Amino acid sequence: MVTYYAFATRKEVIYLELRQLEYFQMASRLKNITRAAQRLRVSQPNITVAIKKLEAELGVQLFDRSQKQLSLTPEGKVFLKRIEIALRNIEDAVLEVNDYKQLQKGTIKIGIPPMMGAYLFPKVFSGFRRAHPHLDVLLYEEGSLSIREKLESDELDFGIIIVPEIVPNLNVLKMSRNQLMVCVAQTSPLADKEKITAREIAASDLIMLKEGAYLREVVQNKLAALKISPRTVLESSQIVTIKGLVAHNVGVAFLLDFICENSPDIKTIPFCEPIFVDIGLAWKKERYVSKAAQAFIDFCKDPL
Repeated sequence: MVTYYAFATRKEVIYLELRQLEYFQMASRLKNITRAAQRLRVSQPNITVAIKKLEAELGVQLFDRSQKQLSLTPEGKVFLKRIEIALRNIEDAVLEVNDYKQLQKGTIKIGIPPMMGAYLFPKVFSGFRRAHPHLDVLLYEEGSLSIREKLESDELDFGIIIVPEIVPNLNVLKMSRNQLMVCVAQTSPLADKEKITAREIAASDLIMLKEGAYLREVVQNKLAALKISPRTVLESSQIVTIKGLVAHNVGVAFLLDFICENSPDIKTIPFCEPIFVDIGLAWKKERYVSKAAQAFIDFCKDPL
């Protein structure tokens, strides 16, 4: 079914197709027609034609196509700002109507950093699934920073993230408090230490999480405050890879305390100045919370 919206101007009525607006919004976000088509799972010509029809209806050019990357014209920026509000209101209206289904159907999109996806989320998911078997949970593995961006752009319903000190646009339900540990091989000379000093970190090779991980940002800020810059020998988003490299004494890594609890080849040691982080459930402020989403919030109120 094709949905049209009529907009009365001083001289005429313009009819816009909802799909045109969605295609324009995604192309604006990604600044690329091909990537927008992949994200929306439609063909590239469909999006190109829809946007050209939209520009013809409005009588203005929405994109500056003179550069390799799509960019919005001034008119396009104004139009995007308005239609994002309209599309969000439409989505909220649909969610409110679906609430009448008494939680018999529903989908929740959750972003999880890789570190938590492997170690914490299975427990959360299995318990929630038993309590609400009719609800679907879609999991997206991203870094905490990327998850926060996607929450604010309404691409995710929730994120289970390491909570920063300031989160002005998000509601946060804190679930647990964890310590950041220095992970070394049992064969490392550091394995006998009760605490790791800044000088010992400075002399070590580091294995770091990739850009986009909030935990990486925490570590970098801490090291910068101590005015030390150890050598990073490898970056990875795969926790299993990082643990394997640590176990083989390739370098040391900073991981949360629960990650290496049952790893016999790895010794976890606190930093001389302990670093603690909060893990919590985050969702966008002022967004309508469906019954399915509220059920997930209520479930997560029990600490991990």
